[in-house]
Amino acid sequence: MAVGMGRCPPDCPNQVQKPNTTFRFSSCCSRVSPKIPGAKLTITINEPTAMAPPLTLFIIFAFCLIPLSYSLPFIVLHGISDKCTNRGVTQFTELLSSWSGSQGNCIEIGDGAWDSWTMPLFQQTAIACEKVKNMSQLSDGYNIVGLSQGNMIGRGIIEFCEGGPPVKNLISLAGPHAGIAAIPLCGFLPICILLDALVKLEIYSDFLQDHLAPSGYYKIPTDIPDYLKGCKFLPKLNNEIVNERNSTYKERFASLENLVLIMFEQDSVLVPKETSWFGYYPDGSFDTLLPAQQTQLYTEDWIGLKTLDEAGKVKFINVTGSHLEISRSDMKKYIVPYLKDQSLTAMQLMTTKSSSHKWVSSMWNFLMNMGRFSEDQPLLSVVY
Repeated sequence: MAVGMGRCPPDCPNQVQKPNTTFRFSSCCSRVSPKIPGAKLTITINEPTAMAPPLTLFIIFAFCLIPLSYSLPFIVLHGISDKCTNRGVTQFTELLSSWSGSQGNCIEIGDGAWDSWTMPLFQQTAIACEKVKNMSQLSDGYNIVGLSQGNMIGRGIIEFCEGGPPVKNLISLAGPHAGIAAIPLCGFLPICILLDALVKLEIYSDFLQDHLAPSGYYKIPTDIPDYLKGCKFLPKLNNEIVNERNSTYKERFASLENLVLIMFEQDSVLVPKETSWFGYYPDGSFDTLLPAQQTQLYTEDWIGLKTLDEAGKVKFINVTGSHLEISRSDMKKYIVPYLKDQSLTAMQLMTTKSSSHKWVSSMWNFLMNMGRFSEDQPLLSVVY
């Protein structure tokens, strides 16, 4: 297809002809040429009279079928007591973006640190849901990188967010997926044991559920009836309530292309640390610890975890380090591949919304970070 000047129809007044043109015109233009007084130009779109050489067509066709790397954008959901503007989270996001070539954004909820403790998880999830729905760059799909409590929000987006863009991969670092049995960020110090005992007395009260975010995934194995009745977030997220199991939640979670579960070997913040892999204590006892595959959530496939695992889509990864203490080499090995694992042809890339913007953004991030991260700097609790 082409636009140009050529032979005008014989009935067109004030004709302007160019003898050697190869484009035909179907009508005259009503606009007068400023360079040729009284002349009228004809501008239209027509088929060229000459055919492209077969070799040219072959080359174009072959190019359109060449597989090209295409990285979906990703979001980071930080953990408790943190915020997107903190140096660790910022550099963590920028490094992943630089290494993967994909656009990354940390999603802030409220004021960050304070609201991460005091805002109920359903409210945090609703805010995050609206934010991702309003981000046009996510409309074709995106990945989530969750940090600790941020994984509760990430899974909430996947299961509860109506009309949100599709989530392809969930990369979870130290996520309390099966619950916690102790106050986070405290451990086993005497004061923590005392606080833990006090909290347990009222952990499932409306007041604490509405004003202490971790209470939404606090699961006391010896008090399961009160947990199912009073805990407002995790029982729904994990489809644990018998008469209220939602097949839509399961369908959405099972639609993930990859679920990457990273557990930290020396994690003393999450009790038990195996909750990062959906492992937990059996109902009624603290004496033993069940791996994910032996829990009812898995065997009865309440949320589609078994379905994902049997399809080879769940990656159980164990790294050395305390809570969120991850090395750059482990970031590159276990996180980055799931942020840049899309493969499209040139034709698909040309028809993908905003693909040119993503290419430019990825190249810009790469160039900007070449100099910025030339020396080792602490990220979250990243080690080198």
